[in-house]
Amino acid sequence: METFQIVILALIQGITEFLPISSSAHLILPNQVLGWPDQGLAFDVAVHFGSLMAVLIYFRKDVWHLICDGLGGFKTGQFSDEGRLAWLIVLATIPAGLVGLAFKDFIETHLRSSAVIAATTIIFGLLLWWADVYGKRLDGLSKLNWKKALMIGAAQALALIPGTSRSGITMTAGLMLGMKREAAARFSFLMSIPVIALSALLLTLELLDTQAVPWGSIFLGVILSGISAYLCIHFFLQFISRIGMAPFAIYRLLLGAVLIWLIVSA
Repeated sequence: METFQIVILALIQGITEFLPISSSAHLILPNQVLGWPDQGLAFDVAVHFGSLMAVLIYFRKDVWHLICDGLGGFKTGQFSDEGRLAWLIVLATIPAGLVGLAFKDFIETHLRSSAVIAATTIIFGLLLWWADVYGKRLDGLSKLNWKKALMIGAAQALALIPGTSRSGITMTAGLMLGMKREAAARFSFLMSIPVIALSALLLTLELLDTQAVPWGSIFLGVILSGISAYLCIHFFLQFISRIGMAPFAIYRLLLGAVLIWLIVSA
């Protein structure tokens, strides 16, 4: 890829990774509309690592307390709110991990199509809108229990289908279970840490089998995706209580319509 293409794709990945609008839907547009080449495995590793660094840095204090209190609870026999939340995040990660291991090849072979991405972009956009309008939005993270965490984790497993949006479907599930917007978004972002870390690890292991690694592109992708993802998290959490999910749902519907138009006109 050319430097300009690397910059644009890294920014797209960093921004859309944490917004409920589907990164996979956006990454096919440059290829479909502009004829850009596929970004390749090395670039995927770079932008995943950049996103991981962004969420770790932004939530560094939270992550530290989650780790310390989560492990410390075994010594005292009592778990603080942070310690309990840490293990709820672990629990919520299990469904996506199991489904990913079981169906990774099937998803890669049969579901990475423009038609699937267009359909999921629209369907889960409507579901996001419905959850935001009809969800009670009363509960904070302190009210989250293992049943709700597991249900949100099961929803996260659906994000393995391209176009669903990991952040979108987990926020949707949180809102449907009565969580406040900020709480649903924060839990979604914290849940992303083990999922993105595992994804980056698997991609890195695959990358080791390749002969040439474009280190310049990797470094640029890490930096740009990390900065854009950090800013995205910050501003999303700042404004989500005021703007709600409707703008993102409407955007998903428009994006889905564009994808359908591209498919029909191809």
